[in-house]
Amino acid sequence: MDSGLENVVAAETILSDVDGHNGRLIIRGHELAELAGSAMFEDVIALLWSGFFPGLPEKAELTSRLAAARVAAFAALPDLSKAASPIEALRVALASVSDGDSIETALALVAMSGVATAAAGRLAQGEAPLPPNPQLSHSADILAMLSGALPNSDDVAALDAYLVTVSDHGLNASTFAARVVASTRAGLGSAAIAGLSALKGPLHGGAPGPVLDMFDSIGVPENAEAWIEAALARGERLMGFGHRVYRVRDPRADALKLALGRMKKNVGRLAFAEEIETKVLSRLASRYPARTLETNVEYYTALLLEALAIPRSVFTCIFGCGRMAGWIAHAQEQLATSRLVRPKSVYVGPLPRLAA
Repeated sequence: MDSGLENVVAAETILSDVDGHNGRLIIRGHELAELAGSAMFEDVIALLWSGFFPGLPEKAELTSRLAAARVAAFAALPDLSKAASPIEALRVALASVSDGDSIETALALVAMSGVATAAAGRLAQGEAPLPPNPQLSHSADILAMLSGALPNSDDVAALDAYLVTVSDHGLNASTFAARVVASTRAGLGSAAIAGLSALKGPLHGGAPGPVLDMFDSIGVPENAEAWIEAALARGERLMGFGHRVYRVRDPRADALKLALGRMKKNVGRLAFAEEIETKVLSRLASRYPARTLETNVEYYTALLLEALAIPRSVFTCIFGCGRMAGWIAHAQEQLATSRLVRPKSVYVGPLPRLAA
């Protein structure tokens, strides 16, 4: 038995390869560094979905249809004002999309994730949702719907880099959840909601906000060592460090650090984070010499999203906006196997008493 399923191979996939020993991520035949440095999110949608939808449009048409889908999503946006949190609001919004396995459903889910995330972010700040602008790219429109202003090209490129970086990452918890639901033929919407529900957990998609909380608590670099030691003494996990798969540095951390550097803003904050990172890694290495605890994707995610002025309350929703492309691709790939996911369990409970 393998309770965490680390050593269980549950699927063959053409979508991504996570090499935890060498710190390498390949997405549909492309190195992450190649994609995160140049591709738009629409490029990666087309890459991941290729072969899974009949008549998948070329990039220009896909971009246009996705823009139209955002307009339709805003028109159909349910009342999100009573949702307990932005991630709950996003789940409500995704539930309003009709289930199915067509390209129209797939685009509707990607569109709704962006529109609802922006709407939830504004509602959380006491502001009314803003309609999409179909003349903008997906990343640019998300930023515009959040802020109410047209974003500059550096900010758009940074969000594209983030959405591309998190678009797919092997058989992680949320992707596996999406594939399990897809295997029942419940539909893409149901699979996406399953993925989002798994992503909501703090052990999966909820870490970037706490990274910034850590920075706020430390305050200045001079406080770092004492703060780190106290946190470890309390048995607390230092968010942004360690990964279930990677035994070396998470390649996504480097991709996002480069994207952050290209923004040329919050330079002081980046320098502060680099100093804290060095101190944390040094302390973790001395305290846990038998374990490999390196910087993971959440650390520089926090800094990049903060630099984009995205509210912390929607960080996990933004993660979901990027991963939506991967969930949909995996759901379609699972459907093609025509195999219901049904693992076994080992019963360890009491046995019935037999009559004498």
